Amino acid sequence: MQAPSHRPSRIAWWQLILLGIVRGAQGLVHPLQRMWRSGKPLETYALCHFSSVAGDTLLAISLADSVFFSLPVGEAKISVVSYLGLTMVPLAAAGLPLVPLLDRAGPRRAISFSAAAGRAVLALALAPRVDDVALFPLALSILVLSKVHAITKNGLTIAYADPEHGLMRSNARLGRIAVSGALAAAPIGFLFLFLWSAAGPLNLAFIVYGISALLNLRLPHPRTADRPRRQVGPRGRIHVLTGPAIGAIGMRASGGFLLFLLAFALRADEAPAYWFAVLAAAGLAGGFVADLMAPRLPTSAREEVIVMVCVVATGVGALVAFYLFVLPLLAVYAFAAGAGTEFARLSFQGLMQRHVPEGAFGRVFVRYEVLFQLGWIGGAFLPAILEIDFRVGILMLAGFYLGLSAFFAWRSRTASGSDPETLDA
Repeated sequence: MQAPSHRPSRIAWWQLILLGIVRGAQGLVHPLQRMWRSGKPLETYALCHFSSVAGDTLLAISLADSVFFSLPVGEAKISVVSYLGLTMVPLAAAGLPLVPLLDRAGPRRAISFSAAAGRAVLALALAPRVDDVALFPLALSILVLSKVHAITKNGLTIAYADPEHGLMRSNARLGRIAVSGALAAAPIGFLFLFLWSAAGPLNLAFIVYGISALLNLRLPHPRTADRPRRQVGPRGRIHVLTGPAIGAIGMRASGGFLLFLLAFALRADEAPAYWFAVLAAAGLAGGFVADLMAPRLPTSAREEVIVMVCVVATGVGALVAFYLFVLPLLAVYAFAAGAGTEFARLSFQGLMQRHVPEGAFGRVFVRYEVLFQLGWIGGAFLPAILEIDFRVGILMLAGFYLGLSAFFAWRSRTASGSDPETLDA
């Protein structure tokens, strides 16, 4: 009599997917639980930032489907240009009333709460209106409130940062949280997009923004600290930040240019939509790795040398992408660009937060956030309004990175003979 075989039962493909989802959820829930139980103010605020970024990711997925991928290339360009143009003025206008509020520590929690609650209401209102004229004003209002959150985050980071860790590590921590929020929301957002079209992610964003507003109620009162006495111009300009700001704005501009150059190149070449998702994920991964590495870098190399190295590496990647337009190399290029942009952001954020004096937070934060947004929009405008071939655009970007690298090298050489304050810039 033949002995019965004991072959292991074959696991169905859907069981593997379900197991992966469960393990992924466990890996996400445990850190969130630790942050919830932590008594550190920065960890409490990190939950607010996590949910805010998750909601913004869901909004981006919905808008990409309704404004970009669902339209012919020509109409998509018109819609994107209109969207970019409308984004410029309201952000500057929204920043003006924030200035006196952000100059004081007390109202910052209320601003963060209002930004989350307002986005929740607007997302719910936008969900059934993604196909009519209400799309742009409602989406624009949500994006303005997202920028309000971003501006307020600088002040709250200063107030909640652990003195032992410093601003660079605190900013990097929030950067990792932001990437985690985007990665956690993206798969669910695409599932809702598949099931319920563009309205699905927006309805989910309403819930996520609402959770973010409730989490803001747990924030402790921001503390104030003695800040360095520095001359601040009437519009929030700090002389020592001028050089780093130029570099950071340049990186933002190149990021906007690259994003829309890739997007329209993929549309024109009729590349699969998943290419754009892969490149976006590679850019996020680059930013995440930069957030992991930044706190471990030597202090002397953190603000000048590493940024210049990232710019040079991104320029080399641009030249490689010029010769080989294939997905793996484009993903490596997007990764390098994401890392370089994140290093520049962390570097400038830490410098700005360290040098801004008490009572001038509003002027300084609003000034540089508006400049960064204008830089990103300016870079995005070029491929949106012009018919730029991908290879030509990559060459343009490589030349821009080369010029930015030369600027950093020149500035480092001239700063070597200046006072220590200039070196800190």
